[in-house]
Amino acid sequence: MLIAVAGNIGSGKTTLTTLLAKHYKWDTHFEDVDDNPYLNDFYNDMQRWSFNLQVYYLTSRISKIQEINKSGKATIQDRTLYEDAYIFAPNLHSMGLMTTRDFETYFSLFKLQETFINPPDLLIYLRASVSTLVNQIQKRGRDYEESIRLDYLKCLNERYEAFISTYDQGKILIIDVDTNNFSEKAEDLGVIINNIDAELHGLFKTK
Repeated sequence: MLIAVAGNIGSGKTTLTTLLAKHYKWDTHFEDVDDNPYLNDFYNDMQRWSFNLQVYYLTSRISKIQEINKSGKATIQDRTLYEDAYIFAPNLHSMGLMTTRDFETYFSLFKLQETFINPPDLLIYLRASVSTLVNQIQKRGRDYEESIRLDYLKCLNERYEAFISTYDQGKILIIDVDTNNFSEKAEDLGVIINNIDAELHGLFKTK
């Protein structure tokens, strides 16, 4: 079983992944941030490094999904393959930070690789306003994220909403991070756990 947590930068994916893995005793897969060889360069010069970064993420996520499938263990994953292809790469292209040639090459590679993997059994989407994202990004204090532009976060949010509204690969659970403080309130985390149980076991659900 594969559970995936999706959401914009600073929405709380890593925190929720950690909390749910502890509760359910699932294996975890976190997004490669500290060891990512392109991330610092990308935030300093998005146009130069956008294609390199997206190809790196594509190969990294495909490799990890293959490992998860081979393990046969229930796993929760921080960020999905779909977010790169349908949100981050198209956003970079529309902002003029990735050439049409590079975007088309990247997306063709994604569509080819997509045929070799299965979608997650449950997708958890963390919906958050830009102000909430900025607040949480500032709290964690990563140097390379200091240069993230507000318009970049806003565009990503819009693309996330468009993606989620048409997502039909499997079950989905939407969490409003503006009103659910799962990182600090046990009762808020409990609401999420109850909804996950409902989704996975076919009970009635609330969103």
